[in-house]
Amino acid sequence: MTTSRLIRAGLVAACVLIATAPGAEAAPLKNIVLVHGAWVDASGWKGVYDFLVKDGYSVTMVQEPETSFADDVAATKRILDLQDGPVLLVGHSYGGSVITEAGVDPKVVGLVYIAAHAPDVGEDESALGAKTPSVLGKTEGAINVTPDGYTYLEHDKFLTLFAPDLPRPDAEFASRSQVLAQKSVFATPLTAAAWKDKPSWGVVAGSDQIISPELERWYYERAKSKWIVIEGASHSVYASHPREVADVIAEAARSLDK
Repeated sequence: MTTSRLIRAGLVAACVLIATAPGAEAAPLKNIVLVHGAWVDASGWKGVYDFLVKDGYSVTMVQEPETSFADDVAATKRILDLQDGPVLLVGHSYGGSVITEAGVDPKVVGLVYIAAHAPDVGEDESALGAKTPSVLGKTEGAINVTPDGYTYLEHDKFLTLFAPDLPRPDAEFASRSQVLAQKSVFATPLTAAAWKDKPSWGVVAGSDQIISPELERWYYERAKSKWIVIEGASHSVYASHPREVADVIAEAARSLDK
């Protein structure tokens, strides 16, 4: 074989390797998985879900049992396993801790934090929240604990602290349908922090009384997230401002799809 033919053969082989290499032609990002926070369930994502589906995304919600941090991470991974391509993983509140741990899954290509915790390895949200206390943390008697160790918000405090910007009937329903969360879920140290290796976005709820907006900013700045503030929004920002939240998620998905 002549030298020129050898060179041409080498170039062809290199092109074949590039074309067949894993990730050479990444699948378009269409899958979004939404993870709720403590004391609520996935129904609160309905408005965000509707907007994202209208925008053409395949959206799945995780229903966490809130029986342990490990159980909630496992529930999230179970849903990730069902996805047929790359995933943008979104978490609200305590769900931010869950996606931080579960987000190391190879299918996850990016993270979005909505008024959420984002601890590092060895950290837990309870200790971090105590260092930057919220209105909830300063309100005596707001959190109740059952004899077997499950937490819930006192009804009136749920209305005034968790969901003050929701229509009253919606806030009443959310309070009366609370998912009681095992108190250990808030104090379990993380063993992984996906935001260290994957791009992230964040939403600060400007009038959040459950997690301090200052703490939310600190999390996002540490993670080098792209983030915005939705002024006047409560901790229920995902339900009270679904269009704005969906826009942040869609922008993240578009950025990852380039």
